[in-house]
Amino acid sequence: MTRQTTLQRRAFSLIELVIVIVIIGIIAAIAVPRMSRGAAGATDAALRADLATLRAAIDLYHTEHEGKYPPVADIEAQLTTYSSIAGVASGTKDSTYLYGPYIRALPKLPVNAPRKGQSGIAAADAAGIGWIYTEATGTIRANTTTETDEAGVLYSSY
Repeated sequence: MTRQTTLQRRAFSLIELVIVIVIIGIIAAIAVPRMSRGAAGATDAALRADLATLRAAIDLYHTEHEGKYPPVADIEAQLTTYSSIAGVASGTKDSTYLYGPYIRALPKLPVNAPRKGQSGIAAADAAGIGWIYTEATGTIRANTTTETDEAGVLYSSY
């Protein structure tokens, strides 16, 4: 056997390389759409988790404050600091300020390009508002209007 024949046997042919590249392309064409759907599903799950956390905090406040919901004007302080039975917020816990805090910080809205990353809570849409809160009923929802999840469900209806 000559040295040239040995070298030819150790190399890949052009056909073999083309077949491998085509197989990698097919796998990529299948995998990329699946991964992008997973990212959208993660955003939906994050929104649901944030709403569950906020709703649980509001419900606990309601239970501990004799059936009163936190006032919309002061909801961040009411949920993130200590408070008295009358709903007066304080940074320190003592015999008057026994209740709370219910959450460490308000979560940021994970969806809706114009309001994404906003954590403010208010009764109506405004700059910096990520969550819409109704004090009379204690309901809270995402500050979105027309944006929907993959199933076509409005984020504001979660």
